Amino acid sequence: MRVLLADDEELQLLRLKNAVEKVLPPEIEILEFTNPFEALQVASKRKIDIAFLDIEMPGIGGIDLAKKLKTINPQVNIIFVTAYDGYALDAYKIHASGYVTKPATESKIKEELDGLRYPVEMKATKKLQVKCFGNFEVFAEGVPLKFGRSRSKELFAYLVDREGAAININELNAILWEEDHKSYCRNLIADLIAALKKVGAEDVFVKRRNECFIDVNKIDCDAYAYKKGDPDAVRAYRGEYMIQYPWAIFDADC
Repeated sequence: MRVLLADDEELQLLRLKNAVEKVLPPEIEILEFTNPFEALQVASKRKIDIAFLDIEMPGIGGIDLAKKLKTINPQVNIIFVTAYDGYALDAYKIHASGYVTKPATESKIKEELDGLRYPVEMKATKKLQVKCFGNFEVFAEGVPLKFGRSRSKELFAYLVDREGAAININELNAILWEEDHKSYCRNLIADLIAALKKVGAEDVFVKRRNECFIDVNKIDCDAYAYKKGDPDAVRAYRGEYMIQYPWAIFDADC
């Protein structure tokens, strides 16, 4: 779940953010903007579930911003935040989810979130979707992640296969490529981090001293879902797992 906040007044934006954070779970991603054009640019690349918009902003007002956000995602929940109550009809015309008069308080925010036009699950949006069944693939919000090198992708696949267990970088190099060049493996790690950073998912990869692993809580993975008994993942498994990598073995009976 991802929430967008837009208000050209920094103090009002801070107050809004504080109120929203008190209502939503701490892991929910909140994006805040004083520039509505920047908000629109980000929304065109990342799915927004709920948008709290100040109505009177320079350049592009909240009503027009809401229309553009709905063009991108028709089911985005728009909640207007304003010091005036004369915009209710405009909000109604664009099928806004809610309307909050300033100051935005915790109780006002909670009331609007409890009655969303398009209900959303109040949990964190995982930035990466990982497909292990069949060919190994990684997606960022439905778009294939671009790795600079094919072996950087294989490195990530191996870390996914280890399910969050740390591995020594020297061991990693020897297991995957039977080479003893520390610099080679470190270059692949740098390429992997760069690929993840481009989609805002660099926190998925964790490196501590001479070890590395992935944070499994930050990805959606079909193999992980299978092991939890998810019926969709169970149906999706056809006996093939990361088929492009000879080292990959999946224990379907675990």
